[in-house]
Amino acid sequence: MSTATSPETRPRPSTWSRTSATGRALLTTVLATGVTTFMFLPLLALHLSATGTPVGRVGLLIALLSLCGQGFSVISGLLVDRVGARATTTAGFALRIAGYLLIAAGGPALIPGIAAVGIGGSLLVLSVKARLVTEAAAHDDTRGMLALRSTFGNVGVVLGPALGALAYPLGFDTILAAAVLSHLLLGFHLTFLAKDEPTTPRPPHTTHPAPAPTTPAHGRRGPVLLFTAAIAYWAIYSQLNTVIPLTAKALTGTSTAISVVFTLNGALVLLCQYALLRRHLAHLPPRTLLAAGFAAFALAYLALLPQAGWLSLLLFTVPATLAEMLIGPSLDELAVTTAPQRRTGRALGLLGLAGAIGSPLGAAAGTHLLQTLNGSPALWLTITTVAALAAATCLLLPRPPR
Repeated sequence: MSTATSPETRPRPSTWSRTSATGRALLTTVLATGVTTFMFLPLLALHLSATGTPVGRVGLLIALLSLCGQGFSVISGLLVDRVGARATTTAGFALRIAGYLLIAAGGPALIPGIAAVGIGGSLLVLSVKARLVTEAAAHDDTRGMLALRSTFGNVGVVLGPALGALAYPLGFDTILAAAVLSHLLLGFHLTFLAKDEPTTPRPPHTTHPAPAPTTPAHGRRGPVLLFTAAIAYWAIYSQLNTVIPLTAKALTGTSTAISVVFTLNGALVLLCQYALLRRHLAHLPPRTLLAAGFAAFALAYLALLPQAGWLSLLLFTVPATLAEMLIGPSLDELAVTTAPQRRTGRALGLLGLAGAIGSPLGAAAGTHLLQTLNGSPALWLTITTVAALAAATCLLLPRPPR
């Protein structure tokens, strides 16, 4: 006797299978720009030094690239809301292509080229994310789309440096040419060939309860707490690029230990993030995932208290990676689901601004504490306390309307 599968027990189609051709092109853009960015970025300093640029100026140019990328995010978000995500995507591709060509030219063109690459990257990141979220809203799959986007981006983080190392012996111009060619092809497709899928509006007679009226104080509290949580996330995350490499070497006696951390981190994100967020934790609200992510950060830094060599380092890496998998997409999800209509770009742009504030602040504070406390337990207890306070803050976030 056959039994029918009820709609409630039938597994949901994957996000990729429900995504339109344009959505798949946007996800491919996330992958391609991630690969070319991380082919280019780790080797930029080497290229500048090889061309005779003084070390101090190299640091300023790298800082300019970061500033133009994250610092421009609020303006990028406003452009997404005002002129549209599609036009902003085209502008991002055009600026990045121009920037890569100016960097190849060198000389006086170097500074405007680096600025163009940074600003163009900001425009691309915000507009592509907004277009993907808009499409996912038609299928009520915002979390799945954000998780899939994050996975595609992390493929670029893993592949980019390896491909860059293979291409660098052929010359830095080879890497720039690969970036220009990929941006030209994707930009042409998304500008002239792709069609954005309209979202499906909610029917007028819905079975979902209407959200409770929002008071002005309630409306202000949510964005402020979310912005604070985002700053805390980037401040803690920045330790992976500052304090943790030095700690990994001190724990293991080898400079390559940090490579093990990043390799394990990338593998876990690629294998687990999408399934974790879309399937296993789909029933949990984003603020709960945020709180759990910061709690995982607290556990990660507590694992460094014993200073037990490789064991401490590996016990740090797993919960730190879990924190990254939970917090990043959940911040985006809360931002877009609580943003007023036609303000998605601004909401995502504010998260980018939080990164521009939190990353340098966390890096400066972490290295200062490392020097001052000389690796004592007080360093890890301080970071753990910040993570625990951030977790408590996330529990105060209002629930987004259904």
